[in-house]
Amino acid sequence: MRNRVLQLVLACGVLGVGVALLLDAALGSDGYSSLVSGLTLATGLPFAVVNVAVAVALIALAWGRGTRPGLGTLVQPVVVGVVVGLLLPVLPSPSSLGLRFVELGAAFALLTLGVAGYLATRTGAGPAEAAALAFDPPLAFRWSYTVLQVGGALTGWALGAAVGPGTLLTALLVGPAVDVTTRTVFRQSAGVSTPARPAPLADPC
Repeated sequence: MRNRVLQLVLACGVLGVGVALLLDAALGSDGYSSLVSGLTLATGLPFAVVNVAVAVALIALAWGRGTRPGLGTLVQPVVVGVVVGLLLPVLPSPSSLGLRFVELGAAFALLTLGVAGYLATRTGAGPAEAAALAFDPPLAFRWSYTVLQVGGALTGWALGAAVGPGTLLTALLVGPAVDVTTRTVFRQSAGVSTPARPAPLADPC
């Protein structure tokens, strides 16, 4: 359990770096953040209040479908929030479009690795991932997560949130990328449609 908690914290830290780079690139945020931004503009409420409300709603939805919260549900937003808060003020914010796309590519890789790493610990999921896992089955995680991200991006855009290439990249490709990374790097399945391969039993001799 200690190793799983360590992996959870480290993976959430990696995810936080990815989120910070995504925001710093200023080419569009992920679908979940776009949804929160759009609701913030539409309601006039503070971003933090809307973020908490959306998170609670998604976790409640997931719990209602049998995906219970756990340690990861608490650790993920806290660690990611702390890392983003520390990094954003000190990141260089490249001015050239080419460097911003390089930063976006790095952000995508870290987002994928971070989400896959913390989901592989099986200690509970954050709001967006929990809501996606709650619909696996019948819909495999890589597609349920894509539906959630695309739906969030479209809703946020309709409510006035800014979107861009980064929004399209993360909304459409993070789900499949997380699924592949979880299976190949962490030898797990991102969801439950395809059970993870059990570890071989030790030779009693």
